[in-house]
Amino acid sequence: MTADKPLLLYEEIMLLALRDEKGTMSAQYPEQMVAGAILAELLLDRRISVADNRKQLVDVQNHTLTGDPIIDQSLKLIASAKRRASLKTWVTRLAGMKGLRHSVARQLCHRGILRADEDTVLFIFKRRIYPELNPVPEKEIINRLHTAIFTDSNQLDPRTIVLVSLAGGSELLNQTFGRREIKSRKKRIEHIVNGELTGKATKEVIAACQAAIMVAVIMPAMMVSTIQS
Repeated sequence: MTADKPLLLYEEIMLLALRDEKGTMSAQYPEQMVAGAILAELLLDRRISVADNRKQLVDVQNHTLTGDPIIDQSLKLIASAKRRASLKTWVTRLAGMKGLRHSVARQLCHRGILRADEDTVLFIFKRRIYPELNPVPEKEIINRLHTAIFTDSNQLDPRTIVLVSLAGGSELLNQTFGRREIKSRKKRIEHIVNGELTGKATKEVIAACQAAIMVAVIMPAMMVSTIQS
């Protein structure tokens, strides 16, 4: 993958989720967020589709590989499954891919955006961290989100709509712009995530993406609830 190739959704959400200087995660359960972003990417690219019913079974529509290692690994997993599985199941399976967050971070390192490093927790435990090396890509993502949320543009591209949904569902919008500021644009964000600001041709795809994002956001909350009960 070349450094100048546009970032994919799962790379963008990872950049937003990492603390710039510390290189640690600012959001819980990043694997679920990344999994939701991967599925959204496959949906936007028409590689997969989701049945419009309660089961939300996933089907592969295009087996052609993209050249992106993480997207291709995910597509192969879906295509090689013995049985069709639901969107919820695939969020779980993709989130469970070994070393997923580190694979995404290393990919961003190869692009020259992050730097791989180590630090020590409690003077004992070592962990991998990924401080930001080139802030420009993340600033461009934040500017794109700001334009989408804090202006009244009537047309937004599908990828930005999905990114707003991913970042909003995982509290990253609040972390990026402030809870009060985001609350003041609640109606605008609702219009965005409901697909009201995109063309008719992509509304169905956006709806499927939102379903994947909803699963990715709800599952960690359910896990926390189970642990606490």
